[in-house]
Amino acid sequence: QVQLVESGGGLVQPGGSLRLSCATSGVNFSIYAMGWYRQAPGKQRELVAIITNGGTTNLADSVKGRFIITRENARNTVYLQMNSLKPEDTAVYYCNVKDTFLRNFWGQGTQVTVSS
Repeated sequence: QVQLVESGGGLVQPGGSLRLSCATSGVNFSIYAMGWYRQAPGKQRELVAIITNGGTTNLADSVKGRFIITRENARNTVYLQMNSLKPEDTAVYYCNVKDTFLRNFWGQGTQVTVSS
């Protein structure tokens, strides 16, 4: 059974930083990409950042220049370094894995709150 476990969320002041981690287990298939989505109250889930097996990244315009996504292929682990956080970054952040058939697997989510 595939499991994705996020960690690193919490409360941070505007301008601060957080680093999210997503550890996987039970992955017995080829991964195409790993990434992060977020969902704020009353809003739809949206893509934050994604990184493919080949290292190609795609970040939402709202986080470009502030967030960095990295990945350890050997451990099927993905990270999201979030800098210069803004109140509008407040959301539940979900880890996502896509296999080569583009099926999606999700973590349980971790809360990120940016507030003074």
